[in-house]
Amino acid sequence: MPKSGVAYVTSVGMEVHAELLTETKMFCGCLNRFGGEVNTRVCPVCLALPGALPYINRRAVEHVLRTALALNCQIAMRSLFHRKNYFYPDLPKGYQLSQYEETNPIGYAGYLVIPAGDDGLATKRVRLRRVHLEEDTGKLMHLPSGGSGVDCNRAGVPLMEIVTDFPPDIHTPEEAREYLQQLRLLLVYLGVCDGKMEQGSLRCEPNISIAEESAEKLGVKTELKNLGSFRAVASGIRHEETRMADELGRGNELKQETRGWNEDKETSFVMRVKEQEQDYRYFTDPDLPPMVFTEEYIETLRANLPELPMQKRQRYIEALGLSAYDAGVLVADREWAEFFDGAVEDGGDPKQVCNWMNGDFARLLNEDKLDVSESKVRPSHIVNIVNLVESGAINGKTAKEVFERTYKSGELPAEIIESEGLSQISDTGAILCVVREAIKENPDAVGKFKEGKTNIKGFFVGKVMQKTKGRANAEIVNQLLDVELSK
Repeated sequence: MPKSGVAYVTSVGMEVHAELLTETKMFCGCLNRFGGEVNTRVCPVCLALPGALPYINRRAVEHVLRTALALNCQIAMRSLFHRKNYFYPDLPKGYQLSQYEETNPIGYAGYLVIPAGDDGLATKRVRLRRVHLEEDTGKLMHLPSGGSGVDCNRAGVPLMEIVTDFPPDIHTPEEAREYLQQLRLLLVYLGVCDGKMEQGSLRCEPNISIAEESAEKLGVKTELKNLGSFRAVASGIRHEETRMADELGRGNELKQETRGWNEDKETSFVMRVKEQEQDYRYFTDPDLPPMVFTEEYIETLRANLPELPMQKRQRYIEALGLSAYDAGVLVADREWAEFFDGAVEDGGDPKQVCNWMNGDFARLLNEDKLDVSESKVRPSHIVNIVNLVESGAINGKTAKEVFERTYKSGELPAEIIESEGLSQISDTGAILCVVREAIKENPDAVGKFKEGKTNIKGFFVGKVMQKTKGRANAEIVNQLLDVELSK
């Protein structure tokens, strides 16, 4: 158990690897696709056959440059590839083509802004040390007949590594999860990575250490691998906090090591003692030329960046008056945010559009397990239903019924209302007749009202709505009942 009365501070460095969305691999012409029959997307270059020479994928470089700019990084105008030497069964070359930090990766000295605080309005900067480009390794697999094999389809896939700065700015499992969620969202908005953690296209390896509050330097770190979800990242860090504190409490020394994560048992296990940087024997790759960028090229990329998630979130809050929660829900999915923007551009009231999207529309999509792009509902449908309610053409109850029909058929709400005669009745004279009829038919209820049981007014509202099939203007109904029941 931890030493009694000792308070520890957790520090978390984040290493995130993102597979880039390119047609081909990083240094050859093999297709870059997930899955497929084992070892069918390979060539002499990604299999490291003698005499096969690599060449640089321009689109992958552009993806990393755009990401580095979006992450507020400085750009290394001359950048090199290095060989990172280590031997492992899934590494055909015996080395990985990567970028060594001291010679400047493509991007460096940046930061990512994340939401902070309970109200979601405060923000925090997480400093970034580098954004660099490398190639992915192959994949170890268990063979049906027993033993192990290597699938090299993934070997050579362009991989971007994003590393936080030192000392770390992240100190809790919740901050680590928020950082990863925001980073994934930014990559998806940029169109450089699909962010599918379940397929391994986005992988996170937190480096966790704890130290007493009074300590002048950080404690020994553990690198945690095999984290396949946001939940696993938070759970893994929380587990390591407890495990390390327990070890120190028993008087044991912590070792710098790489540990795997067992999702089912929610425990970590030792994989290997952590290598030191010098163990990799980095040196400049002799087969690849330096990448040299011009200021004009970099500024063109910067000018064409899209509106990024946190920028969009702030605009929704400050310019459109949405709550931090609603803005966060909208921004959390790029297509969802684009749908919302389309509805607002079409003239829909932002708050009402948001209410319909995050309410009834989201519920119907979830029930059918559909993405917004697969739905028959377009931004114009949301604007139409919002305008019909605001104009008093239909009431809230009818609006919900009409929207469900719109969702199923793709018809505009106005078309359904017109064809079915569902428009709201706001004619005071017509409603007064129905109100008096309801009062006349229920003398016992009238008597109870006059005895002081005023809550029975709701009974009469229901009767009027029943008679008008829910089309009566509820505000007018209530006003008329107040007058007629008081006579």
